Amino acid sequence: MKKITVFIFLLFLLVGCSQSNVQHNKDLEDSIYSIVDDKNKSEISMKSLTTFDWDKAFLFTPYSTQEAIEEELGTDFKDTSNISMRDDIYLLVFLDGDKVVQYVEIERRGSDFSIREKGHLTPSNDVISIERH
Repeated sequence: MKKITVFIFLLFLLVGCSQSNVQHNKDLEDSIYSIVDDKNKSEISMKSLTTFDWDKAFLFTPYSTQEAIEEELGTDFKDTSNISMRDDIYLLVFLDGDKVVQYVEIERRGSDFSIREKGHLTPSNDVISIERH
């Protein structure tokens, strides 16, 4: 019985800590907003704004479901933004290898964002287009 209790405790510990390394990067959000607020700019180069290691980034549109996010990422990710019920943000999730390392919530601020048909960003193909209303 004691082994089962220890196993259950360790299982809960692992589940609770599985995303402890994932950071909501508010500094990066502020950097993105400074570009979005400049009406003369129509693109955001993510590599020039990031200070952490990443090899893929995925941009999720308003109303994206938890299932669609995890399927696209190919890994577990707990979306704390509740984007599936929101139309005021985009979610940008960065991976290093197969692990989510950071994410940002990008307020629309009268704009839509796109990575076109790329599917995902990479450090060498890192441009998000801004379309203003």
